[in-house]
Amino acid sequence: MTIHRAVVARVQPLTATMTRVTLHGEGLAGFRTTGVGDEYVRLFFPHGPDRGDLSLPLSTDKGWETPEGQPVAPMRTYTIRAVRPEAGEIDVDFVLHDHGVASTWVAGARPGDVIGVNDPTGLYRPPADLAWQVLIADQTGLPAVARLLENTPDEVATRVVVELPDPAAIQPLPDTKVTWVYGGNGHGASRLAELVSAAIPPGTDMTGGYVWVAGETNALRTVRRYLRKELGLPADRFKVVGYWIPDADSWNERYEALPDAVRAELVALWDDPVDELEDLTIRYEARLSDLGL
Repeated sequence: MTIHRAVVARVQPLTATMTRVTLHGEGLAGFRTTGVGDEYVRLFFPHGPDRGDLSLPLSTDKGWETPEGQPVAPMRTYTIRAVRPEAGEIDVDFVLHDHGVASTWVAGARPGDVIGVNDPTGLYRPPADLAWQVLIADQTGLPAVARLLENTPDEVATRVVVELPDPAAIQPLPDTKVTWVYGGNGHGASRLAELVSAAIPPGTDMTGGYVWVAGETNALRTVRRYLRKELGLPADRFKVVGYWIPDADSWNERYEALPDAVRAELVALWDDPVDELEDLTIRYEARLSDLGL
């Protein structure tokens, strides 16, 4: 894995709640897109008020580590909205909040700012017989939805449902059937589980079908159980991607406060060689729920 030093080229407000940052620079020369529409990267932000003071971690076989004596760069995960190799540019769309490392940084972003970007990973993997798909997301998944639509062959029928905080957050999408609903997104209870069950009710013939859902992580626990356990979908017929957790800092503090034995138990859940990844994830999330996380 390579961690690239990128420079802000442009900052473009998209809506009242989302801003696009275009990155470029010599440090992106080795950036290799996967081409997958929902590919994501880790962004490493300056650790202090100096927007040019960026302490990038070093790549290791297991990920990355901060050099001894250097400050830890705050890290957040974001999807890539667009890659233009010929121009040496990538676009990242940020949802704006009134708090948080990424939102605070993007609120003051300007050309010349620096940021770290690692190599991307894509999760969208439709089956070979793909004939139709349903894409459902909250506002954080909107950039990936747009790019997935741009990459979808014309012969694949696509239905899109996006949950936004309000109509002012709507963005133009490639020509397709889009249903905009309002709620969730930190302003109320997420409706993602309701939207998925309405779009893929029991008895749906999944021949040639694929379901991709992204958004609030905790709300997607119900979605994953519904698709896998209640509908019994094979793992290659859906992908559920958690993008954010409400009050993530508090969640992380409560997780770190768990007894060592409990955290070891949670890690050990992933070592079961029998279950598929989706089933392991369901077991892990159920245990988190039991622990109030």
